[in-house]
Amino acid sequence: MAPVGGGGRPGGGPARGRLLLVAPVLLVLLWARGARGQGDPQRSAILGMRLASCNKSCGMNSDGIIFVSEGSTVNLRLYGQRLGSFSSNLISFTEVDNAETIHNSTSCPELTKDLVVQKLVNVSRGDTSGMLVVLTKFLRRSENMKLYALCTRAGVDGPWQKWTDKDSLLFMVEEAGRFLPLWLHILLILVLLVLSGIFSGLNLGLMALDPMELSIVQNCGTQKERRYARKIEPIRRKGNYLLCSLLLGNVLVNTSLTILVDNLIGSGLVAVAFSTIGIVIFGEIVPQALCSRHGLAVGANTIILTKFFMLLTFPLSFPISKLLDFFLGQEIRTVYNREKLMEMLKVTEPYNDLVKEELNMIQGALELRTKTVEDIMTQLQDCFMIRNDAILDFNTMSEIMESGYTRIPVYEDEQSNIVDILYVKDLAFVDPDDCTPLKTITRFYNHPVHFVFHDTKLDAMLEEFKKGKSHLAIVQKVNNEGEGDPFYEVLGLVTLEDVIEEIIKSEILDESEDYRDTVVKKQPVSLSAPLRQKEEFSLFKVSDDDYKVKISPQLLLATQRFLSREVDVFSPLRISEKVLLHLLKHPSVNQEVRFDESDRLAAHHYLYQRSQPVDYFILILQGRVEVEIGKEGLKFENGAFTYYGVSALTAPSSVHQSPVSSLQSIRHDPLPEPAEGTRLSAYCPDYTVRALSDLQLIKVTRLQYLNALLATRAQAVPQSPENADLQAVPGSQTRLLGDKTATATGGVASLPPRPAKPKKTGPLQKHLPEPWSAASHSENPLHIDQSQSEIPRESPSLTPSLLGHSRPRGPDSAVLPKLPERSGSAGAAP
Repeated sequence: MAPVGGGGRPGGGPARGRLLLVAPVLLVLLWARGARGQGDPQRSAILGMRLASCNKSCGMNSDGIIFVSEGSTVNLRLYGQRLGSFSSNLISFTEVDNAETIHNSTSCPELTKDLVVQKLVNVSRGDTSGMLVVLTKFLRRSENMKLYALCTRAGVDGPWQKWTDKDSLLFMVEEAGRFLPLWLHILLILVLLVLSGIFSGLNLGLMALDPMELSIVQNCGTQKERRYARKIEPIRRKGNYLLCSLLLGNVLVNTSLTILVDNLIGSGLVAVAFSTIGIVIFGEIVPQALCSRHGLAVGANTIILTKFFMLLTFPLSFPISKLLDFFLGQEIRTVYNREKLMEMLKVTEPYNDLVKEELNMIQGALELRTKTVEDIMTQLQDCFMIRNDAILDFNTMSEIMESGYTRIPVYEDEQSNIVDILYVKDLAFVDPDDCTPLKTITRFYNHPVHFVFHDTKLDAMLEEFKKGKSHLAIVQKVNNEGEGDPFYEVLGLVTLEDVIEEIIKSEILDESEDYRDTVVKKQPVSLSAPLRQKEEFSLFKVSDDDYKVKISPQLLLATQRFLSREVDVFSPLRISEKVLLHLLKHPSVNQEVRFDESDRLAAHHYLYQRSQPVDYFILILQGRVEVEIGKEGLKFENGAFTYYGVSALTAPSSVHQSPVSSLQSIRHDPLPEPAEGTRLSAYCPDYTVRALSDLQLIKVTRLQYLNALLATRAQAVPQSPENADLQAVPGSQTRLLGDKTATATGGVASLPPRPAKPKKTGPLQKHLPEPWSAASHSENPLHIDQSQSEIPRESPSLTPSLLGHSRPRGPDSAVLPKLPERSGSAGAAP
């Protein structure tokens, strides 16, 4: 049998080289015969034949004779003259015994049917070459090889002539048999393909698992992850040995797979293509995509197979791994520094279960050693400080209490010269009436002043604070600028709260702070500046005759201060603090909402509803509410000391209004005077406020607010015979009850009509608001209608209430008692 080679490729291997040498010789012979045949231009002749290609094993043996496999399609290149006039029926083959007897005869006594000439194609332009397609049939079982010679004839009826050259001979050999059964051959190919995928996936999955990461998983992973990590860690620590074993196994499997596919298909080119596609898809892409996501589980479940191949490849892989260890050193494990760890937390934020606050805390703790106290300190000009020669009188102590600080630096001469620290708790036994000097208190307690340099790291500062010596430190630095000796320059203050806020990356607000103070630093108020009113501290004391309210005196005072300072419509310019306190103590103003867990959307949970007209203002004291605002339906939650419906009290309009929060800055503008004849329209919010828990709130209606405005105006107007009878009733905001002869049960007598042009205008007329009713009300409750000829009478069926709602009473109680006059200093009690 002739050797197998070529793999279906034209002239493959040594045979191709020999064919390339034969081609020039054939061309020379063709030229020579063409020169001799010029006298007969119509003669056609074949001068030579060589192998072009085949779909099975084919080639040329050592004697230069073409051989092909049985049952294959062979393409033979013919060389000659006038080949364009040749057809496939003029070419055939005959069987010969051997190559030596071919020269004995030139006749073709019998044509063979084992080689079927199909067609002659691709004839060159000069008719000197063409491609002959021949189909070989299968040999008989007793035969393993046959030799054939080329036969041609000049015409259809002409005799067949046999070619006697070696170039015209062709061997047909038996196809090489498979060394395995077909089913076992296919099964082995599939097994090798699976092993190729396993080795490729384990190479990526196991080598991507860092030994340090495996140790972490063993300590803090799930039970399944810990079990997997314990299995993988022993072999993963032998990194180079594991790598060499996996790579050797992968190369061995891929090479074997290609050989088996070639043996199965019989064509080298097709086998390479099939092996490449199979290895790339099923041996590389799919397993690596799987192991890159589940490498821990795949590596643990295939640990036995991995150990087996490590043992199998030990003679070769172990020495190579030792060489790698020697030249490259041990495997470098993944170690994260501070910057990499913070960046890793940021990048993995969408995939981990850490909330933003936790990430901020971790980042703040990691940055603690990289920041100094100068980065977080409060500048000296923003600090609240007291001179050491101050007197602890009522003004000073009130200023200290209003500052909200518990530790206050004490300076001498200039603010940079801090000599002491005053703790607010030191003032517990100090009576403001004694006017005790501040030096007496500071010398008695003698708190140490802690100084630190501006470049002190925050971790060192935190350790100092943890020792408990002080939670406030003065930041200073050595000033070498200019001429003269260096000196210590005070830059500012740093507290334990500042360090903690830097760690948690958030502001810490206490009872004395406002969110706006953390965004825009308030300038410290000088002690020489007068207080607004001393009476605000005296408001803690409530007489026994006052209403029993639902809130504590401390919360009542906090509410009164909050409204007077933060809400413009309740500022002292509009409503005095005494009247505001009486308003807040009224039973109808203090309300509660009980939250029903079984029906979260109950009607009584809604404080405001979109486009529903309201006439009241609400301040949340305790509990949580949900606010839905805008056409987009944006929702957010609010808590204590947030308020809504300011426009319902002052200047409502027909357009929708947005909620007002305690976090918004408010302009302190005087109440506008509307044009005469304008009307109040209902206030329709464009938001919905719903309770999320039990609520305690302040609810002030427009009627109560207008009564409070009137009461404040009445307090500011001096008593005179002209305005002695100014009273407030619920039906309309003011009534001039001039009939002093009315009896106790006779109701209210009407006043005589006013003249059209009064001779003089008293101070009462300047502050008297226009009568207000459901049918006619102006936009400004304090507007005076000069065109009124008389003041409407009081309805005897309504009980007057300065700050509350109307209730049915008898006619004898239709008029309120007169308001007390404001007399004395601003801090005097009513």
